[in-house]
Amino acid sequence: MCYECSCNEPTVVVSPDSITEDTFKKAAKGAKISVEEAKRNTFELLKKELEK
Repeated sequence: MCYECSCNEPTVVVSPDSITEDTFKKAAKGAKISVEEAKRNTFELLKKELEK
């Protein structure tokens, strides 16, 4: 899903700026971490941000 909408499809691109599975793959590769770790790190940061 473009992670910002609620379609629940990790590969759907709603717009060129969509956050998709490929976004996490690119970020993980750049950081030299796994895709799972990139998602986990993102999740933890989002939880903190949403608590503000």
